[in-house]
Amino acid sequence: MVSSVKKGDVDQGFQQHPFLLPVEHIVRELGSDISNGLTALRAQENKVRYGENKLRGEGGVQWYSVLLKQISNAMILVLVLAMGLSYGVTDYIEGGVITAVIVLNVLIGFYQEFQAEKKMDSLRSLSSPSAAVLRDGRFETIPSAEVVPGDVVQITTGDTIPADLRLYEAMNLECDEKILTGEAIPVAKDVETDFSGKDELGTGVGDRLNMAYSSSTVTKGRGRGVVVFTGMFTEIGKIADSMEGKARKPNRSMSRKDHGRLQPMKGAALRVWDGMGRFLGLTEGTPLQIKLSKLAYLLLLCALILAFIVFGVNKFNVTNEVAIYAISTGIAIIPESLIAVLTITMVVGMTQMRKRRVVIRQLSALEALGGVTNICSDKTGTLTQGQMVTRKAWIPGIGTYTVRDSEEAANPTQGTVSLTATSALASQEQGDTEEKRAIRDQERSAIALRFDLPADKAHPNRMTADDRFDEKTQEETGSIESPEVVPQLEAFLQSTALCNLATVRYDSQKNEWQTTGDPTEVALQVFAYRFRYGKSKLEDQEGWEELTEYPFDSSVKRMSVIYKRPGQHHASVFTKGAVERIIDLCTRVGFGEHEEEMTLETKDRVLGQMSMLADGGLRVLAIARKTVDYGLVGNSEVPRDEIESDLTLLGLAGLYDPPRLETKDAIKECTTAGIKVHMLTGDHPGTATAIAKEVGIIPRNLNSLPKDVAEALVKTATEFDGMSDEQIDGMPDLPLVIARCAPHTKTRMIGALHRRKAFAAMTGDGVNDAPSLQAADVGIAMGMAGSDVAKGASDIVLTDDNFASIVNAIEEGRRMFDNMQRFIVHLLTSNVGEVILLIIGLAFQDRAGFSVFPLSPLQILWINMLTSSFPAFGLGKEKKSHDVMTRPPHDNKRGVFTTQIIVDMLVYGIAMGACTLLTFVIIVYGPGNGDLGHDCNRNYSSSCDVVFRARAAVFAELTWLILISAWEFKSLRRSMFRLDPTQTAHSFPFFHDVYENRFLFWAVVLGFCSVFPAVYIPGLNTSVFKHKGIGWEWALSLGAIVVFVAAVEGWKFLKRQFGWFSASERSDIGKDKNLRQGFFSFATIAKTLTGTNSIGGQAVAESEGKSIEVMHKI
Repeated sequence: MVSSVKKGDVDQGFQQHPFLLPVEHIVRELGSDISNGLTALRAQENKVRYGENKLRGEGGVQWYSVLLKQISNAMILVLVLAMGLSYGVTDYIEGGVITAVIVLNVLIGFYQEFQAEKKMDSLRSLSSPSAAVLRDGRFETIPSAEVVPGDVVQITTGDTIPADLRLYEAMNLECDEKILTGEAIPVAKDVETDFSGKDELGTGVGDRLNMAYSSSTVTKGRGRGVVVFTGMFTEIGKIADSMEGKARKPNRSMSRKDHGRLQPMKGAALRVWDGMGRFLGLTEGTPLQIKLSKLAYLLLLCALILAFIVFGVNKFNVTNEVAIYAISTGIAIIPESLIAVLTITMVVGMTQMRKRRVVIRQLSALEALGGVTNICSDKTGTLTQGQMVTRKAWIPGIGTYTVRDSEEAANPTQGTVSLTATSALASQEQGDTEEKRAIRDQERSAIALRFDLPADKAHPNRMTADDRFDEKTQEETGSIESPEVVPQLEAFLQSTALCNLATVRYDSQKNEWQTTGDPTEVALQVFAYRFRYGKSKLEDQEGWEELTEYPFDSSVKRMSVIYKRPGQHHASVFTKGAVERIIDLCTRVGFGEHEEEMTLETKDRVLGQMSMLADGGLRVLAIARKTVDYGLVGNSEVPRDEIESDLTLLGLAGLYDPPRLETKDAIKECTTAGIKVHMLTGDHPGTATAIAKEVGIIPRNLNSLPKDVAEALVKTATEFDGMSDEQIDGMPDLPLVIARCAPHTKTRMIGALHRRKAFAAMTGDGVNDAPSLQAADVGIAMGMAGSDVAKGASDIVLTDDNFASIVNAIEEGRRMFDNMQRFIVHLLTSNVGEVILLIIGLAFQDRAGFSVFPLSPLQILWINMLTSSFPAFGLGKEKKSHDVMTRPPHDNKRGVFTTQIIVDMLVYGIAMGACTLLTFVIIVYGPGNGDLGHDCNRNYSSSCDVVFRARAAVFAELTWLILISAWEFKSLRRSMFRLDPTQTAHSFPFFHDVYENRFLFWAVVLGFCSVFPAVYIPGLNTSVFKHKGIGWEWALSLGAIVVFVAAVEGWKFLKRQFGWFSASERSDIGKDKNLRQGFFSFATIAKTLTGTNSIGGQAVAESEGKSIEVMHKI
């Protein structure tokens, strides 16, 4: 029996190891089927029987680590210190209350963060590796955790293998198994390997060539296999089961033998340092979490300094009263709920992102998204729909086949095919007068410019320039409808169908056509099906058999396969790929009677045809073939360069991938948000330029721009990579479009952006995109088309592969950033106010010469824990501000603690402290005649009546000021009475605005009402809070609200009036009027534009309440 049975696990075993068994035996034993896979019912049964495909303990958060994190919080440590002092001075009531607060705070924080971590795990799992499994006859993509024994899995280049597979089909399949074997060289798989006479012990893991192992990655080729082991029964699971602990950082070894006599001391010291850093939260977490942990310990230091000041004022005569006052100041400066509010806000933000089709893999991405200045995006499937249709096919010597009226990419029966003969095209070209050509060019240009028209004025059924040109050509040349299949077309169709991994089939039950595979290959396969030359027919009915496959490689941009056909004494090589990469490998062009040598003149004609197709927005691929002897192919792999040489060009295929409807609006939104969009695509420059113009990335008329600017906007990868870093940095601006882009081109682009102080996001989907995703400040992987390797290297994953979702993520990131600033100002303002009140309060001394605190420690705890926390949570849920996407990106280096935040915190804190201090002075030194009583910090007596009444008024006032400030901080610049200057629905929108955030509204209202029982409940007021019921003093507390609101509104007015701390704090955002992506018109691009060497950002001229204009820098 092959497997190790562990407690709680159902054995996954066979009489012999699967690599020794025939596939038929394994499939039969697991109740599966090679052709149809598992049924849904059997898959569910196997899942119940064998469990999820996870390693033990994988991905789960440990409760004790969360609890330890709560206890090690600096905020809690201050409370623990205060608790110890309270018990030390025999104030058991206060000590008991602080103990209860500590326990409650730890438990609430533990529950919230534990639930938050579980939520983050569940969200993160949405972007975890996935698997393409065959169930009920259809391939579907499921999370790897749901793979069960018996599943038929399809693997391709870039995939992470989800479980241990017994392969039964492999085409040039190679897997990187160094995670198991330590060997860096990928292992070539061979399903035909004979293991007769071998056994499990005598055959190592790396020698089992018909097996593919969980967690290894596919580096080349493709294959299919049956899942035989999952979870802890896989080879990687056995390793995980035997491992103890985890890898340590360098220099942490305790070995004297390996590292010298002093190593034990050095290693121990570093381990202790690491442990302290983890315990205190200073070395683990996101940049913002670490920054807040540092802030917490800075405040702890401040608390100790304040305590020292208290002791100093009392000449270090530390009596019980002095110690209690020190406790009060220490508690006052610490925002106890800050970390909890931050954690919950982040998790709520992740949930909101998920609703907008964005999965956050790294929490740091939440902080970074709002600071993105440049987005480098792929074209296919991101800016465009990713639903390709072969619109044109040019066959040398025959003409151009055109597909019309085809809206369903998967349906080969929809639409019509016509042929425009080469002779007719030539006659038309020769007969065209200059006037006629100019008219046609003008018509095509006018049609292209229609994209600038508002949607309500554009014709709902408009046709592309390409379609109009097709109609004109048909009228003038009399093209042939439903043309017959000539030998030249047959050769072209054979190559497109066989050099293809896509499948097309008709589902009679659902009455629809279904496809699998890359959209480009689907388009070519559907085109072949239109003429009944699909791959399945060629292989099943005509006997074509695949011998070797050279998969698509982004570095060479082509793919080749070798096939043989019964009755032929040679094999055929079929190749497809980028025209520039194929045409140089071709020595002949055409087929049959139209075959000719590839001369320079012929090559120019082919390239001209390619340009004509590309200029119409079509993605152009070259199709080629050649014949080789069987002896050359043999049983071993022939070098790719040798196979892909001396080819014969069969024709060009023009594929159309329309832009997504929402792309242009998303690019406009980027422009107004100060973000520049770059398109990095593998397509032909003509195709890339046409799509870039259509969606608004570049202007339609480049000739109206200065020459150096126009030349910089569009580059090929060859041109860009051929430039030195100094030449790139000397360009007036980085290219907005890079065509024929290779993976290393993306990495160079990120480096160039970083040198211009830009904060860049990069999209990617392939294995080779991983370096650029990691190099980018925010790596964005495609959830639908992306490889597992790309997802693993990314920070966020788009579940719909849509560019608009990137913009949604940035908008959500900015909203969260704003909300973090709001609740940080709210929490720290109250702390500043409390500290000012207590420090100045040292001057209030009683008959015995001891300072009398204006607020008791438990009043401060009540305010910090209950009064401040819930409004802070509400501010974390605040909706986006009206200008969230009409201002420049924030500076991630400065983070949330900008100059405005720090100054606001001090100004509002001083105002809050001054109001409460004035109330205390009026009550004590007015009607109270300055009588501060005796021992009023500990007990109530008749001599303390004035002090207790003053404390009650200050307590109520401070509570209300903190609550009202939450409404004020809904905007750091706009008036609370008109938060959105653009809205016209309400003449006085205050009530509408404050009620819009229901959680915050009720937190303020209920907090306002909670003051009364705290002031009037007997025993609770005098014994716990050290205050008593009041009467006329309420007027002072209420009046202070008016004064505080006036002060806050006055400060906001000054900021708006004089432009202090305006949103354009980023000095690296340009101020010149330049290109505005998505807003191009003849009026704008006709102006002379000047270039600078700054980043490709945009400037926002902010004047609140006025129009906002955002321009690109070139």
